[in-house]
Amino acid sequence: MDGNAAAGRLQAVDWDGAVNAWRIAGDVYRMGRHEWVTEAGWRQMYDDGVRTVIDLRASRERRQRDTDPQVPDDAKARIAVVHCPTEDPDHSDFGTTFGPYLKEPGQYAEYLAMFGDKIARVFKAIAASPGKVVVHCSAGRDRSGMIALILQRLAGIEDGEILRGYELAARGINERHRTHGAPHAHDPYLPDRDLEELLERRRDALRRFLGELDARAYLAGHGVTDQEISDLVAKLHPRPQRAASMQD
Repeated sequence: MDGNAAAGRLQAVDWDGAVNAWRIAGDVYRMGRHEWVTEAGWRQMYDDGVRTVIDLRASRERRQRDTDPQVPDDAKARIAVVHCPTEDPDHSDFGTTFGPYLKEPGQYAEYLAMFGDKIARVFKAIAASPGKVVVHCSAGRDRSGMIALILQRLAGIEDGEILRGYELAARGINERHRTHGAPHAHDPYLPDRDLEELLERRRDALRRFLGELDARAYLAGHGVTDQEISDLVAKLHPRPQRAASMQD
């Protein structure tokens, strides 16, 4: 395995309460909705160097649920939460193109075409963020996964690892639905056989999408500058922290 593949292997993160939390590459992570994270989890994120959480959801999705943990404001105060929605669910073509929401890789190309300016703002926000960054959507599967795979392409990570990341995220939220119940009927818990059949179709769709994706050209075409792309790559390949200097 070459350096890029080794460095880019998706790693699970165990911040308390976080669902579908993974290190994408370098200083960038992904997960499901931040309201699942407990007070201890927010402190763990900070201790791990996270200084920015980028929320990809539409405004109507950003709400506390009765089952979410109560987290004091001071526990979250040291981490900036930046709202960068990837979509406009009121777009006239949204429902006919995606249904109630983006839900599978076969829709990614149309989604990126429809909401290019919004997607670009996400990458600008990642590039400008101090410290480590977490991007999240609701389930931690499709919107955050789409951002993740573009970052992985920038980092030079092989497609097999990108496919693995999608599968891990799909399995992760399915397990959440098994243990906590699905929030709506559009995305129910699937038993193993049904999940495997679904994943086989979605892996094929993701392979086709990746075969057509030029991540740098897409970002540049939507206004992400060369410097911002360089800053993104630097976040994905951070320099090792220097050990404390020794005095002679």
